[in-house]
Amino acid sequence: MAGPRALCRGCGPPDASAAQQISLDQALEVSPRRSADLVAVDDALKALAAFDTRKSQIVELRFFGGLSVEETAEVLQIAPITVMREWKKAKAWLYDELANKTKS
Repeated sequence: MAGPRALCRGCGPPDASAAQQISLDQALEVSPRRSADLVAVDDALKALAAFDTRKSQIVELRFFGGLSVEETAEVLQIAPITVMREWKKAKAWLYDELANKTKS
């Protein structure tokens, strides 16, 4: 099982010098293009989950969760080499899925 550090990567104190203050209105602004991109990524991830659950879990843990290969392997109880192989395939699958959507 992953330790607290693995599950809370990036939860440490923020670097105040790198922080930029913005208003709530600014934070809620999403351009139409960015919104469409987020919807396309979400749709592609849902399609990947329907096609291969483990690959979608790896994408979620690695990309959105920020876990390393070793941490992802520990969470999913698979070998790190399997994570690397599945991560590579998942990225290629998502790239193709997103590329095909932009052609439509």
